[in-house]
Formats: sequence, C-alpha cells, structure tokens
Amino acid sequence: MFPSRPVRAQPIPTQVGIGLRPAHVAHVLEHRPAVPFFELHSENLFCAGGALWDAFDAVRRDYPVSLHGVGLSLGSADPLDPAHLAALRELMRRAEPALVSEHVCWGAIGGRHYNDLLPLPYTDEALDLMVARVAQLQDALGRRVLVENVSSYIHYTHSTMPEWEFLATLAERSGCGLLLDVNNVYVNSVNHGYDAHAFIAGIPAAAVGELHLAGFTRKQGLGGPLLIDSHDRRVDPAVWALYDYTLARLGAQPTLIEWDQDLPDFAVLEDEARLATACLDQHRPDERGLDEHHPDEHAHAGLAALAG
Repeated sequence: MFPSRPVRAQPIPTQVGIGLRPAHVAHVLEHRPAVPFFELHSENLFCAGGALWDAFDAVRRDYPVSLHGVGLSLGSADPLDPAHLAALRELMRRAEPALVSEHVCWGAIGGRHYNDLLPLPYTDEALDLMVARVAQLQDALGRRVLVENVSSYIHYTHSTMPEWEFLATLAERSGCGLLLDVNNVYVNSVNHGYDAHAFIAGIPAAAVGELHLAGFTRKQGLGGPLLIDSHDRRVDPAVWALYDYTLARLGAQPTLIEWDQDLPDFAVLEDEARLATACLDQHRPDERGLDEHHPDEHAHAGLAALAG
C-alpha cells in the first residue's frame, strides 16, 4: 500500500522555480533553499514507494510542485499507452501537483520508444490528432494540462502552418494550456530560420501557464549553425533577451530553470533563478510602471535592468 498523509496542492506562484533532479534532492531536503517551486519528471515517480518517492513526498510538503511528463508520446500514430496513462492518473491522485505538463511531440511507435521528443508536422491532420489526444489526457486526469513546444533539428516540407499557429489553435480547440519553452523557441528559430519574436507574438497570453529556460550547445551543421537543446549549461544571453521580450508580450508567468546533464552545484541553479527573477520582476503590473500597450518599451526596460 502507498503510505501518505493528505497534502493539498499549493499553487505555483508567479516566480522562478527550479527543475529538481535526483542528484540535488538531498541538498534540498537538508538545506530547504528559498526556491518558490520545484518541477519533477512524472515518469520518475511511477512507483508505489521507495526512496525517491519518499524524498518527493517530503519536498511537496514544503514547496509547490509541478510534474512534467516526457514519455506519453501524445502525437504518435499509435494510441496512447493505457498503462502509462493509468500510471500518470494514479500519480496525479497521489501527488496532487499544482501543474501537470507534457509535450507536443511523438517519441514511440509500434511499441518502441526512441528516447527523444520528436517534432510533428504542422498540418491539419496532426492538429486534429493532437486535439483528440490532449482531450483524452485531460479527461483521464480530470484536469487541464499544459503542453510544451519542443526543440527540433528537422522540419517537414508538407507542414501547412507555422509552429506558433499550431500551438495557439491546439490550445483554443482542446482547452489545454501552453508551457512555452523560450529556449526551444530560440533554438528552433536558428535551426529553421524563422523570427523568434514572430513566434512569441503569435502565442495567446491567456493560454500560457508556465515558461521554461535552459541552456543550449552550439554546433556547426551542414547548412550553417546548429543549436542543440542540451540542458547542460547556463541560459544563453540571446535566450535571456528573448525571455524579456516574452514577458513584455505575454506578461509575468511562472518560470522554471531546467538543467538535466552535467549537473552543477545547486548554487549555480539558484543563480540562474536569481537572474530570471530580476527580469521577471520588471514585468509585474504593479512594478513596471509603463503603458501596457507598448511591449517594446517593457522589453528595453527589462533588458537594461538585467544588464545592470
């Protein structure tokens, strides 16, 4: 049996949280750092108990938490895996997270998982599939979920709409929210040659429930620069600038620092969160003191504050 005292979900504040990885759990439990919220990967908690669940259970008593899925493969041609869906539903019941999220992607076909978040073609057919899958997921969980835009290194020549239009329509038709990964927007803008600001401008502010920030790796591809969403270093200055622009366009949003490989000391993540907080604070309605109909002014003000 699963032993747990009832814990009511604490709402995610409009502040900057950190993605909690197993290597940092002991530090968090010992030092109780002043982090507004933590995010954990859902699949790591598909267990009836054990050391990791006990640690998570302790964390969620002191901090708001969100759960971020990476394995449901919402956009696959295969049906959703009923065992995975049942495990996620049970985890939601037990954990009572404030936010639940997944990805706009596919990663499994024919029962084989590819250990990656693979992009979809942006077509009406793929959109209809994603609307149906997100509706199935939300019905199964009994709650609204957020879906995240993924980084990609290929594009489909038969796509009929830009990615931001696909996401906005998906949110409108399914009633889901969007987890907007600002790093992924920038990575894809370089890899596929589009305007990152146009992407942000095409996202409806009311649909956004959270933002992600992470670091990328610069490579040289056959056709020019190639950015890899590696999550193994600090946020790039270009992504900080795009984050500031995003806040100016969409308003202050809960934000998460992600770091998944070559994990640094926890203090490095706290420093990244501090930088994001300085930017976020410039865009709170009661603090920015600027005409809200001029987002470019907000962007310039926020960048100046971050640089200072």
